[in-house]
Parts: sequence; structure tokens; C-alpha cells
Amino acid sequence: MYTRVADEVWIATARLHYHGPDESEFEVVEIVRSAERAVEGEVRPGVLTHAYIHCVANAPPSPSGRYRMLIRTPTGRRRLFRPGDPCHPGRESGETVPARERIPDSDRYLIDWYRDEYASPKREHPDPILSLRGLGKELWADIDADEYVRQLREG
Repeated sequence: MYTRVADEVWIATARLHYHGPDESEFEVVEIVRSAERAVEGEVRPGVLTHAYIHCVANAPPSPSGRYRMLIRTPTGRRRLFRPGDPCHPGRESGETVPARERIPDSDRYLIDWYRDEYASPKREHPDPILSLRGLGKELWADIDADEYVRQLREG
């Protein structure tokens, strides 16, 4: 089985997220170190470039890759791409997750975790402003709104 460099970057980043759920984003060097641990040694030269450019959805595409596997955060760090994240127009059809058959059996659980938990719409946090909708409605439960407005208008 041949694993592409982009897939190695995705696996390395997914492992960081999976095993460190308190961390939401990572330095590129952390992703490279994660890839090194996975292969128990030196990674292919393209891993660093893919983590910096080729796999980054919100960066202009390059001839070598139009992947949408990572996002560059405002701090310059990286995290896995989620549906709805900003994407450069030239990457709209880019791959976001490696094909299951292209990655080692030992890492396939990461694809399930990504789809079921990390990128799941159920995981989204509610908007704090929209979550206020309906707050205080019990205050008006026993009041006739029309009567209240009439009294206000009368002075």
C-alpha cells in the first residue's frame, strides 16, 4: 500500500487532535513531529511543504495540490478542515480526507472519528447570541401583549 504525503499530513494532524482533544490547533513543526513518530524516523521531504501549503484549504492552490485537509488559523497554526470552513475558490473540489484504502489499517479509526465526531454537524457549538432566543419568555406568560401596548400608549 502506498500512502500519499498529503495523507500522511492528515493522519499526523488527526492523531494530534484525537490524542490531545484539549488542543484545537497545532504548529506545523508539531505536525511534522507527529508524522515522524508515525513512521518511527525521518519523514519524506514533502511532509513539511504539504503541512505549510499544499494541504491548506484557505491558501491559494499550488500545481502540486488542491487539498482541503487543513486550515491555517489566524495564529498561523493548523487544524483539520471541517465542512463550512473558509476555502480558497481554487480548492473547492479538493480532497478533505484520505481514502480509507490508502491509509494503514492501524489509522483507519481516525477517518471514522473525523466523520462521526470532529467534522460532524452535531459537534457544532450553538451561537451564543442565538441561544438567547426565548430567554425571559416566562415574564410575559401572564400578560396580554395588546393590553400592555395599549397601556403604554395611554401614558
